[in-house]
Amino acid sequence: MPQITPSQTVPRTASATVISAHNLTKTYGSFNAVDGISFEVPAGESFGLLGPNGAGKSTTMKMIGGVSSRTSGDLAIMGLDPDRYGPEVRAHLGVVPQQDNLDEDLRVRDNLLAYGRYFGLPKSYLGPKADELLEFAQLTDKAKARVDSLSGGMKRRLTIARSLINDPKILLLDEPTTGLDPQARHILWDRLFRLKEAGVTLILTTHYMDEAEQLCDRLVVVDKGRIMAEGSPAALIREHSTREVLELRFGSERNTTVAGELEGIGERLETLPDRVLIYANDGEAALEAVSARGLRPITSLVRRSSLEDVFLRLTGRSLVD
Repeated sequence: MPQITPSQTVPRTASATVISAHNLTKTYGSFNAVDGISFEVPAGESFGLLGPNGAGKSTTMKMIGGVSSRTSGDLAIMGLDPDRYGPEVRAHLGVVPQQDNLDEDLRVRDNLLAYGRYFGLPKSYLGPKADELLEFAQLTDKAKARVDSLSGGMKRRLTIARSLINDPKILLLDEPTTGLDPQARHILWDRLFRLKEAGVTLILTTHYMDEAEQLCDRLVVVDKGRIMAEGSPAALIREHSTREVLELRFGSERNTTVAGELEGIGERLETLPDRVLIYANDGEAALEAVSARGLRPITSLVRRSSLEDVFLRLTGRSLVD
C-alpha cells in the first residue's frame, strides 16, 4: 500500500486546534437541531459524535463543512469562519456523506479524476493520485469497472478514496458504515485507521458504539442537540458505568415483575422491554447472587460495559432508537 501522507496535514501537536465550536446552535423554526454545543478538535485526532438518529450529528457536520450556516455561536475551521470563508474551508476538507453519491455514469477511476477537477487539480497530479488512492482503497482491479457493479463496501471505500483526492487536512465521515456487513465494516475501519496513523484529522458521526470505540480517540455523546458527556471511550465508560454488565432475560411478561426481586444486586439495575441489566464490577458474582435468590433466567450473559450502557445511563434509551 502506498504511504498516505497528505501534504497539507497540520502537524500533530497539542496546540494545533483545527476545529473550535462555542455555543454552536442551529434552529429550524422553533426546533433546535443543535442546541449550544461546544468542543475543540486538535490536529490528528479522531473525534466522534455519538448519538441516535436525529441527535444533531449530521447538522453539526454540515455546519463544519460550510454547507449549512449556523444560527448562532462561534465556529472556526483551521482558524476560518466557514460561513464567511466557505470555499477556502471546503478546499481543505474531505467529505464522506451518509449516502454514497458516486457518479454511476462514470467508471471507478474516472470518478476520482472528475472529482479532482472540481478542485482545479491538474491532470499530471490526478492520474498518479487516483492510482494511489485506488490501491489504498483496495480497488485497483476495479479501476475500469462500472460503479453500479460494486458491492456496498466497495462503493463506500471508493467514496472515501474520492474524498482524499485533494489531500484534505480534515476528513468528515457521516455514518460511514451504515448498511455494511461486518466484514466490509472491518475493512473500512482498517482504511480509516491507516489515515489516522498518517495524521489526518477524522471527524466521525455514528450511532454504532463499537465503531466509536474502535475509531475515536475522543467523542461527545449527543442527544436532542445537546452534549451529554465528553471524553475518551474508556473514560466515559469508567465515569458512567461499571466494569461489567449482567444481562438477564426472564421473558417479556416477567422482566418487569422479576426486577423487583433483583434489587440490591450489583450497583444499579436497568429494566428494558426485552431484558434486565445489572451493572456490577463482577458480573459472575452478580449472577451467583441471582441464583442464590432462587431466580432462574431464560438466558444470562456477562459482558464488559460499552458506550451503549453510557448512553442508557445518560438518556434512558438505546443508541439505535
